[in-house]
Amino acid sequence: MTIEDVVLSGAHLRLEPLAHTHIPALVAAAGRDPALYRWSAVPVSAVDMGHYVDKALEWRAAGTALAFATRRLADAAVIGSTRFFDIERWAWPAGHPRAARAGPDTCEIGYTWLAADALRTAANTESKLLMLTHAFETWAVQRVCFHTDVRNERSRAALGRIGAQFEGVLRSHRLGVDLLPRDSARYSIIAAQWPEVKRRLQGLLAR
Repeated sequence: MTIEDVVLSGAHLRLEPLAHTHIPALVAAAGRDPALYRWSAVPVSAVDMGHYVDKALEWRAAGTALAFATRRLADAAVIGSTRFFDIERWAWPAGHPRAARAGPDTCEIGYTWLAADALRTAANTESKLLMLTHAFETWAVQRVCFHTDVRNERSRAALGRIGAQFEGVLRSHRLGVDLLPRDSARYSIIAAQWPEVKRRLQGLLAR
């Protein structure tokens, strides 16, 4: 399976492959209001952010993730990060039309956070539009999955607003930021839903 680095650009944002050069700007973005990240593991020190980027690049080298720094075009400021991860290719039998494809069949979008001054702007909506368009129209995936802490009402509302379907709660699914087993609310978008979700995202941006 081939996962290529890519820059995803829209009207408001550019998602550029995460690199060590982004660390100072990411620390500055996260430090504007660390209290925002009650349910998300967002580093706020340069050392911790370095480990965060190192791990993202390690997963990138393994072909299981593709992480981005989120840059606002209006002022060129880095305002957060997001990534594809758990990128998976299914074992299609030889001769199947999808067997010759180079890309993945499923992935998850997560590790998404924004600086305080980027909330309630077009940033989250456009980043999801850019990433989902790449997943469904370039990679031709079958589904994109999302997990969020069940207590994270802001994240759950945002996923519902874009048209992701709630699938249920996975109990003690991941380690929470409070170092307790975290229940995760699971959402997904499948290929058949994508045209409608895309229209919904474009409509939200147009507002």
